[in-house]
Amino acid sequence: MKINIKSLVRPNIRNLTAYSSKEIPCRVKLDANESPYGFDITDEILKSIKTNRYPDPEAKTLKKIIAKNLRLNPENILFGNGSDELIYYLTTVFGGPVLYPVPTFSMYGIISQALGEKRIEVPLDDEFDLDTDRILYLIKKEKPGIVFLSSPNNPTGNCFSADRILKIVESTSLVVIDEAYQPFSSEKGFLPMLNDYKNLAILRTLSKIGFAGLRIGFLIAGKEIINEVNKVRLPFNLNSISQAVATELLKNPNTIKLHIGLITSERERLLNELWKTRGIKPYPSEANFILFKVKNSDKIYYRLLKKSVLVRDMKGVVNGCLRVTVGTKKENNIFIKALKEVMK
Repeated sequence: MKINIKSLVRPNIRNLTAYSSKEIPCRVKLDANESPYGFDITDEILKSIKTNRYPDPEAKTLKKIIAKNLRLNPENILFGNGSDELIYYLTTVFGGPVLYPVPTFSMYGIISQALGEKRIEVPLDDEFDLDTDRILYLIKKEKPGIVFLSSPNNPTGNCFSADRILKIVESTSLVVIDEAYQPFSSEKGFLPMLNDYKNLAILRTLSKIGFAGLRIGFLIAGKEIINEVNKVRLPFNLNSISQAVATELLKNPNTIKLHIGLITSERERLLNELWKTRGIKPYPSEANFILFKVKNSDKIYYRLLKKSVLVRDMKGVVNGCLRVTVGTKKENNIFIKALKEVMK
């Protein structure tokens, strides 16, 4: 008996393309918005981990230290295996339609399609800000179950106008503000407003500040939202090693702040260098990366790769643009030198 496996797959999955993140050999890797600064994991940390026991299902120790650092109540935090898992849970719980601006973080759309929810994509305006009139019209017409807003936004790097975000929060059901890049921004973010809006939730992550390999994201929201999302959370979703390492390293926030300061300082220097490079238009950034427009972006991307410098080609997302992660001073110098050479 011949079985066509594809015919057994749900239509919304059949038409989905798997998220791809290939390892491309290079000398300078500036494509994935990772921190260039790592942390040493001591033998003491590793010895404290009991691998024969399941991890703490609530990650209580880690939750307490993050709550203390952000001046939150621990009951307002829920962990995920990266923010991706929490986006999946939120969409599962609150359903669709799912509304989000474009271009933005691709997982909002991928997860919505995987769960069979209708996707409503609203193009940003010419300044990469929210088209509030269009969004409010679609909220009234489509009545979305959830709205995702990434601010600072990936891949554009800018923060959306706070007044526009609040108009949306005041006009719909659940609004999730993804603040993955907030540590690099001069904007304060929306944590102080959680008590004012019961339908507001915030996503944060440790991935961008030097812990990408641990895969720790967390949802910050009122108890009612946390309790509902927790119903679908897979048990033991945050492993013992990630919990122990993050807990220990977060005890020294000054090192993390130092690294963030170095990245934001290098970001401004990198922006200035890009502005001075003929044929390039960089966009202002509040994140740890810079989006820039360049003629023949495909060719420039491959010419940089030939020099063993890897950036992100934004073809199909923001056409004619490349995105570069802010690296160390040495990495950024190599990138600028290579870019000026391939632009000639």
